[in-house]
Amino acid sequence: MNHEVRRAGVVFLIFLSLTSIGAAAEFPRSEPEAQGVSSADVLAFVDAADKQLDGMHSLMVVRHGKVVTEGWWTPYAAAHNHLLYSLSKSFTSTAVGFAVAEGKLSIDDEVLKFFPEDAPANPSDNLKAMRVRDLLMMSAGHQDEISWVANKLSAKAFLENPVPHKPGTHFKYNTPATFMLSAIVQKQTGQTVLDYLRPRLFEPLGIEHPVWDANFQGISLGGYGLRVRTEDIARFGQLYLQRGKWQDRQLLPPEWIDLATSRQTSNGSNPQSDWDQGYGFQFWRCRHGAYRGDGAFGQYCIVLPQQDAVIAITSGVKDMQAVLNLVWDKLLPAFRSETLPADEVHCKQLAQKLGSLKLRTADGQETSPLAAKIAGRKFVFAQNDQKLESLTLAAGDTPNGVTLVTRIAGKESCYPCGYRDWKCGRGVFGDLPDEPVAGTVAWAADDTCVIRLCAYETPSQITLRLKFEGDRVTLSSEADATFGPAKRGPLTGKAE
Repeated sequence: MNHEVRRAGVVFLIFLSLTSIGAAAEFPRSEPEAQGVSSADVLAFVDAADKQLDGMHSLMVVRHGKVVTEGWWTPYAAAHNHLLYSLSKSFTSTAVGFAVAEGKLSIDDEVLKFFPEDAPANPSDNLKAMRVRDLLMMSAGHQDEISWVANKLSAKAFLENPVPHKPGTHFKYNTPATFMLSAIVQKQTGQTVLDYLRPRLFEPLGIEHPVWDANFQGISLGGYGLRVRTEDIARFGQLYLQRGKWQDRQLLPPEWIDLATSRQTSNGSNPQSDWDQGYGFQFWRCRHGAYRGDGAFGQYCIVLPQQDAVIAITSGVKDMQAVLNLVWDKLLPAFRSETLPADEVHCKQLAQKLGSLKLRTADGQETSPLAAKIAGRKFVFAQNDQKLESLTLAAGDTPNGVTLVTRIAGKESCYPCGYRDWKCGRGVFGDLPDEPVAGTVAWAADDTCVIRLCAYETPSQITLRLKFEGDRVTLSSEADATFGPAKRGPLTGKAE
């Protein structure tokens, strides 16, 4: 099969040399019924997702190559990138596909041949046997992952990790393995995966502003760190649904698409789990004949070949299977084999629902008798593990809002917060030093102010509770969609 991919790659290279790849045209839109999709069923899915899944951020449904449903939960919006986490892996796999098609490497190449300078002095037989194919199918032979933190992740660290299993025989989800694919592409092309994909994937599909974090050596992280828009996710899925073809151009050999999205390794036997249906080349197999790329906290690119459909979802949920269950239970039945009669009533209701979606705001009253007394006062904190030095609740730009001003690790940030509304700003957010952030505020009690902050290019939110007593404030926080501890604090600050 690898020979077939290479042969297809020769055709691909000839095609690429004869074709000028420009910006992609607008993704066409359509009423759902015109593409055989029930507006009533889609509305039922959106209603259920809005009520049952606290943390939905966006949804786009494509049928027969046309967008039939799209919506964003404010402060998330169509123009904003969204952090994909492990959905990035499917894009890295795509870069490998291009490199194979161009003859830069083979999936049967041994991994060690690319990094002789980083190889252990006495590599094990299993490490010597590890191939690109094994990295792609998450069967590199490891029992444990090394750290995938950007300032520690490297080819050298990966190759030093023991390989107790014969490569190709043991499924182990392994983000550093995807980093190695990124590093191999960079070795063989002289470009990061981000730059390598620009003319081959991003520009043809109209993905205008992709951002991809790199490790300390300047290598795209591969397994995570990519940010694109929801529509970009849908376009990516549509390319795969069309077996590598986009607007009459064969961007990627169809043989590669078939390899990448078919079951390459077994990873379980539970018929009710979408994580036990087999794994391809950085794509998961799903129930109902579908496949997907996905990322932590519910970032999805779901491709349904039998329905000729793509579903893109971004979210910040704890239970990722719950999202897929809702897709199968509520959204899958919306797809019909033929066009449907126009349904103006449900189509209008769906449009109204999609246009009014909003994350829940801080819960409580608009103000408090204490609000005027603490407005503008600066509260200073002793040294702490959150690196919070001070905070102030300043007047907002609207009568019912505030501006939270913090100093964290020497950097001052201002976060506008609205009552029953989201106000946008930017500042420090967790480990992110400069991030777009929206805020909302309410008073849960006369002495307790609640602020919710949402980093709306990521899945993450944080709720701050500020309890004021005399010249002191006690701060506690709880984060959604985090790999670390959800609850932090309490910290006590004193007014200057």
